[in-house]
Amino acid sequence: MTGTKPGQPESKDSSSNQGLARSLFRVSLPRWRGGRYSLSKLFFNFYLLAMGSFVAIAFTADFVISTAQRGITDDYARRFMRGTITLIEDELFRQPRRTWETKVKELDEKFSYRLGIVERMSLDRVLTPPQVIKLDAGDIAIDHDGDVMYHRLGTSSKVLVVGPLASNRNPELKDRLPLDLRLRLLTWSLTGLIFGIALWFWVRPVWRDLEALRQTARDLGDGDFEARAPSARSQLFSSLSDTMNSMAERVQQLLATHRELSCGISHELRTPIARMRFALEMLKETDERAERERLWVMMEGDLDELDHLIDTSLTYARFEREAPEPHFSSVKFAEWLTDEVDSVRLLGRDLNVTVDCSKLPENLTVDLDRKAMPYALRNLLRNAFKYARSSIIVSAELLEKNILIHVDDDGIGIPPEEREHVFSAFTRLDRSRDRSTGGYGLGLAITRRVLELHGGSATADASPLGGARFTLSWQAEQ
Repeated sequence: MTGTKPGQPESKDSSSNQGLARSLFRVSLPRWRGGRYSLSKLFFNFYLLAMGSFVAIAFTADFVISTAQRGITDDYARRFMRGTITLIEDELFRQPRRTWETKVKELDEKFSYRLGIVERMSLDRVLTPPQVIKLDAGDIAIDHDGDVMYHRLGTSSKVLVVGPLASNRNPELKDRLPLDLRLRLLTWSLTGLIFGIALWFWVRPVWRDLEALRQTARDLGDGDFEARAPSARSQLFSSLSDTMNSMAERVQQLLATHRELSCGISHELRTPIARMRFALEMLKETDERAERERLWVMMEGDLDELDHLIDTSLTYARFEREAPEPHFSSVKFAEWLTDEVDSVRLLGRDLNVTVDCSKLPENLTVDLDRKAMPYALRNLLRNAFKYARSSIIVSAELLEKNILIHVDDDGIGIPPEEREHVFSAFTRLDRSRDRSTGGYGLGLAITRRVLELHGGSATADASPLGGARFTLSWQAEQ
């Protein structure tokens, strides 16, 4: 394969291609670097967001549930306290009204919650209008903010106050938080701790995957196209890691193809251009008509060679850049193969070209791309025309649902160590350097790409005729 040798500077085209690729990768890198977060900062930001959302949802749910249950709770509290309040009211009615406050203070010492008497008018700012209506109707009104019950004593202006019911009158526990509040704080603390531990073990591999992707992107942006993202620890980034690696491989492949084409074409252009320059110089120095015509024919041949080189290079580049979408259609295979060989038989000059379809089932139908597959077969035939001495046999067979086409010649053959190498672009064996059989080393490379398009392969081996055998193989049923 033709390319830049070790120790030699890269060509301008290669440098410009790598520079373009680096610039493409560097477009997004400043945002990565400028917005870098530490693991602890990422953890705390996510923890605060998630825990805050969780707490907000919990409090909202608690508020909705408590609001829905408030009516049920109030009815239960009224039924539970109605007897006690009635007994206190009867006890006060046995006493003169002026002693009610003194009596309530005596009773207050016997209850775990507070008792008191207030004026009716002082409650207009404390109770809501619905609660005031209940109070004036002789029912028990409940102040939900303070968990306090109010009951009007008969038709008097005095109101018995009971509560707060949840108050604790033990002096030792006076400054302590209520039990339900302590339980809530403990529950939320344990919940936050467990959530934080779980979140840490979840965020840590995610952070490592982000760091690995960021470092891979930086390496690619710096021109290291061998860099690959390691396997992701979390499923969240597994597809992203695979996509980045596929992208890097594709970019590396495109750059290698472009560099290979640039170096190969520049090398192949030198010979016809040098011959044309030599012919022009000779044309200036001769006045003989026959010699001038010979030089004109030589230059026309060189122009045809340049045109063929460009056309073949563009075809190869198209296959390397993006495999075209195949368009399969069914053909009667034996007839198709015979017609394709006949279409290029004249190029074989005096060679004996034979088509053998005896091993094929009768009326075999095969799916293939009728535009691409002929290109592959003709490339093999042209290659055989260059090296065959007297005969070429094109045969086909069906083997385990695979269709095989063999192109055999009686030429000098291909050494075993070079049989795979001949399918690389711009690869030519040393014996093919002369102008008559030289070529550009692209035909076999394109042939392999066509077979890959069909899900098959193209291989080289020794021929029973003594020369080379090229085989195309793909599934008969697509």
